[in-house]
Formats: sequence, structure tokens, C-alpha cells
Amino acid sequence: MIPDDCDPNADLCADLVLPNDDNAVDKPEEACGVFGIYAPGQEVAKLTYFGLYALQHRGQESAGIATFDGQQLHEHRDMGLVSHVFNPEILEQLPGQLAIGHTRYSTTGSSRRCNAQPVIVDTILGQLALAHNGNLVNTGALRDYLVARGCEPSTTIDSEMIALIIREEVNAGKGWIDATIAACSQCVGAFSLTIATPDGIMAIRDPYGIRPLVLGVMPDRVSHYVVASETCALDIIGADYERDVKPGELLWITEKGIEAIDWAPKAQPKLCIFEMIYFARPDSWVNEESLYSYRMRLGKQLAKESFQDADIVIGVPDSGIPAAIGFSEVSGIPYAEGLIKNRYVGRTFIQPTQEMRESGIRMKLNPLRDVLNGKRVIVIDDSIVRGTTSRKLVKALRDAGATEIHMRISSPPVTHPCFYGIDTDTQDQLIAATKSVAEIAQQIGVDTLAYLSWEGMLVATNQNPKNFCSACFTGDYPVEIPDGVKKSKLMLEMGARG
Repeated sequence: MIPDDCDPNADLCADLVLPNDDNAVDKPEEACGVFGIYAPGQEVAKLTYFGLYALQHRGQESAGIATFDGQQLHEHRDMGLVSHVFNPEILEQLPGQLAIGHTRYSTTGSSRRCNAQPVIVDTILGQLALAHNGNLVNTGALRDYLVARGCEPSTTIDSEMIALIIREEVNAGKGWIDATIAACSQCVGAFSLTIATPDGIMAIRDPYGIRPLVLGVMPDRVSHYVVASETCALDIIGADYERDVKPGELLWITEKGIEAIDWAPKAQPKLCIFEMIYFARPDSWVNEESLYSYRMRLGKQLAKESFQDADIVIGVPDSGIPAAIGFSEVSGIPYAEGLIKNRYVGRTFIQPTQEMRESGIRMKLNPLRDVLNGKRVIVIDDSIVRGTTSRKLVKALRDAGATEIHMRISSPPVTHPCFYGIDTDTQDQLIAATKSVAEIAQQIGVDTLAYLSWEGMLVATNQNPKNFCSACFTGDYPVEIPDGVKKSKLMLEMGARG
């Protein structure tokens, strides 16, 4: 039965930002955060709650937890922030020895309660719960495959397609591991999954490792393991980071410990570079260092490439601050806090007045007039997508008395949409896809504008540059995108080709 609030025939892009909405979010938005824990005797629901709390930045639309107490599955999911969806009474109703959890920002499938995860399906081996971070590019083909087998999906999300194919394979006689491998082998795109079954949990990463997934161990516990999108979710519950889940790897965690299976042929790793620049929390670790350190190096490289004489350097909170500090160190220009962020502004159903909308950005960022007045200011931000927020920010800085504004961006121009789990605009709405740097500078109202070079961004990783997906800057997509999917977002290039 299809839930009342969910039409599987609805437009799969219904949740994307409307192109002409000048008040839409002007940053790429992450798809999801996933978490899983196997810890018999522990309060797994409460630990999962705190893990999701640490991953809240990865998705603010919905949250959910599923636990297994023997063969019995318990679950709760709803729209809203983690702290709004769960309370002590609800967590007490989620007993068990293992759990998975999810925070969601919709990219495939609209923002509705029925699309909240984990996805739950019934199989002949018992129920299964699945949480997904990423985006499949062959969702239409998977849906057609399921419908042809008499299985009608009840939601609009690609995550349900994965769960339903696992169910089909289990019901055909395969065990949990073989069924999951068979299903993932049909999936094209980006996926990091946590899956709960009555017998244990699985953690799976796509062959390219586009979206992150890490493994942790609970200290002083035998066979108590944690998997999560970022290491910050391990830190909050006191788990020790063990290693990354490798691209193309499946971990099967049970009372016997961990079984690691390479389920897909080796491929060149392609971690999303925007995880490094913007999405992941600065205290999360990637490649044996915090992302704060990497973002500082971006700022240092930016100062080397595009120095500008000025009085102060400020960063746009939060992800622009480490880069601003790095820029300041190399340039010798003092760093100052020129913008204060209201950290309690989230999604709200109450719309601001027209006057508030016209005033710009002050609901989230408020300039410090006494810091900025009479100053030549270098503003460091992590990206410019549509340019609307940047334009409002520049106006607010001018109103606060800045005499010159020089914007520096700690990533290259975003010229291509993402198909792997980041909610970006269609290509015609990406300002750098249609305008030169000089034209962008004029449109947002800055005195000068410069971006970090693509080469500088990758050199700053201190890793093999080939190990990262940077398709949003180059159009070089590591996983082939079907033409029908390309047309939905890549209309400039597809139109020119047609």
C-alpha cells in the first residue's frame, strides 16, 4: 500500500531548488548521514541518537533509527532535526543489540515523511532496515526491473530500490551477504550503506568510494563496532577510529566479529572533494588529519595564488574560517571575525517578512560594524553556486562600512551539477557555468574576485589527486551518467550537443 503522502510517480526532482527562487539555499547540500552500531548490552538507540546528532549537518529534513532485539525490529523516523524527532521516551522503545540511523537531506525523492529513512522491508529471513548516503544514477532502470517482477515501490527514493532488490534476492534463496552483493552489483552511482538484519549489520561502500564511511571500535568492549559517515560521530560516543571502509568493500558485523569482503572489482578511488572543502565537519578526520588542517592549507594556497593588499581577512562561517586563517598566515594580513553566525537558525515553516528578505542575510550572518567600518576587507568563502547569497553578503558588508571588498573562494568555480548525492542546481543556474570571473565579480558587487585553482585544491590534499571526484569543477564524471538523467540537470551541454 502506498502511503497517502507519497506518490511514487511524482517528479523525482520535485525537491530540487526552484531556479527562480532568489531565497533558495545558495550552497550545495549534502544528501545524508548514516550510522550503525553492533553493541550487545549497550543502549544502542541512545548511542545512535548521539551519533546522528554529530551528523546533523549532513541532513536536517528527517531522522530515523531502527534497532533489532533478537528477531524483533523496532523503528522510529519522522521529519525534523534529530533532537526534535527523538526524546528519552521514544529511545526507550527502541531496545536491541544493534542499530542503524539516518539523517536526510533529499536529493532523489521529495521531502516527505514516507521518504524518511531507514527503509524497512520484509524478507523470508526477517525484516531488514537500510540507510543510504549517496545517489544512484540508474534509479529508473532499477524501478522498471522491480515493477517487471511484480514489486511496486511505495516511495520515490533510490534507497528503497536497493532494499527491495535485496529482498528479492533473499526471497530467491540467497543469504544476507550474497543478496546484498547481488543488489549492489546492479546499482550505478554513489552509495554508502548501513544495513541492519536480525543477525548483524552490514556497511557497504560503492566501488569508487564517492561518499565517505568509517569504522570505529568501542574501547574495552569485545566485538562492539561502529560505522558512520564521519569520524566526528565516533568521537561523540567515545569510539576509536579503526579505518575507513574501503571502496568496494562490505563489512559484516556479528557476534563473531567482522568479516570484510571485497564485493566489487578494484577501481580508482574517487572520494568527493567537496566532502573535504565544505560538507564534513572540520573536526572529522580524513587521510590521517582533521579537515580543519586541510581547509587551512586551501587558504594558504589561495593567498599564494591571489594575494590582495587589505586591512583584514574574514571568513564566512563556518567552513570559510579555517581557509581565512590560512590566508592570513601566508599573506600577513590580520585575521578578524567580521561575521557572527546565528547557529540556531534552521529550516522554518515561518517565512520572514518581505522587508527581512530584502535586508539580505542577517538571519544567519550578522556583520560586526565596528570591525568592518572603514576597512579594506578580504572575504574568504568555500564556494559560490548561484551567487545570490554572495551578493546579499557583500551588500551587508558595504552597509557595515567596508570600503573595499575582495572575495576569495577556497575552491574552483562550480560549473557542473552533481549526480552522486549533492543537491546542486541545474547547470543553467550555476553562475560560473554562464559567466566569467569578471562578470561574477560585477554581479555580486565585489571589487575583486579570485578562485583557488583546480590544481591548487588537489595539491593541498597531500594525496594522489586521482583519488578524488571533482566533477562539479571539471565535468569529468567518474561514473557514467545516462543521457536521460543528464538532461535533467546538465542542460547547457546536452542542449549544445543536441
